[in-house]
Amino acid sequence: MKKTLPALILAVLAAAALPASAETVVIVNKANPATRMFSEQASQFFLGKSTMFTPVDQAEGSHIRNDFYQKVADKDAAQVKALWSKLVFTGKATPPKEYKSNADVKKAVADDPKAIGYIDKSAVDDTVKVILTLP
Repeated sequence: MKKTLPALILAVLAAAALPASAETVVIVNKANPATRMFSEQASQFFLGKSTMFTPVDQAEGSHIRNDFYQKVADKDAAQVKALWSKLVFTGKATPPKEYKSNADVKKAVADDPKAIGYIDKSAVDDTVKVILTLP
C-alpha cells in the first residue's frame, strides 16, 4: 500500500509525539555503604518485606511510580495499593511516605541515611548515589 506524503509526515509526527521512556534509577543517601542492588531486592523494601531501608515513594498515580512497581515487582498500582492496605490493616508495616516530584524524593533521600527512593535518571546529581538503573 502506497502512502501519500502528508500521511507519511503525519505518521512521523505522531511517533515523535509519543513520550520517550525515561530510565528510572533507585537512589540512596551518599553515606549509605550500598553500591549495587537487584530489582528483586529493591521490591522488598518498597513492598514492606524488609526494614533495612526506609522507602520514599513518588506520588500515587504518577507515571514513574506505576512504571517502577511494574519493573521491580511486576505489580500494577491496584496490586501495590492492596498489598499496602493489608500490611497497614494488620499493623505489620507503614507505607512509604509519598513525594510529588523527583526533586522532593531526591531531597528526602539525601536527608536520611536509611532512605531509598527512585527518580528519573536525568534528575540525578551528586547529593545521592545510584544503586540500580531500570531500563
